[in-house]
Amino acid sequence: MGSLNKATLLGRLGMDPEIRSMQSGDRVCNLSLATSESWKDKNTGEKKEKTEWHRVIVFSEGTIGFIEKYMAKGSEILVEGKIETRKWSDQQTGQDKYSTEIIVRGYGDKVILCGKGSQNGNTNEQPAQAPVEDSLEDEIPF
Repeated sequence: MGSLNKATLLGRLGMDPEIRSMQSGDRVCNLSLATSESWKDKNTGEKKEKTEWHRVIVFSEGTIGFIEKYMAKGSEILVEGKIETRKWSDQQTGQDKYSTEIIVRGYGDKVILCGKGSQNGNTNEQPAQAPVEDSLEDEIPF
């Protein structure tokens, strides 16, 4: 039996995208994505809400360019990527720590801007989805 590692999230950016360069010269983008659910408490009738925060790491250069141009804090986005858990050592305590992240690398992964523009003032006609330069479409004969 095969397996599948695929995460799909729809939420809002909690801060502006953080784009930085790695030693190799490639860029990486960190996103802080909030997903929320709300319900009515059966006993009190009070409206309840829970927000979950997700770390999204983007390695695809075309997607990073799209994010840089069109997304900002408050943008509603859909992300499809893979779940990865990274182990690291806390420098102060020396204890092992773990971070679970959604990784967007290319083929099959995507970042889509939803709604009418972002809150950074770019409300012109915007593409809804980042270009995927790592696509295998040219290699699949149809």
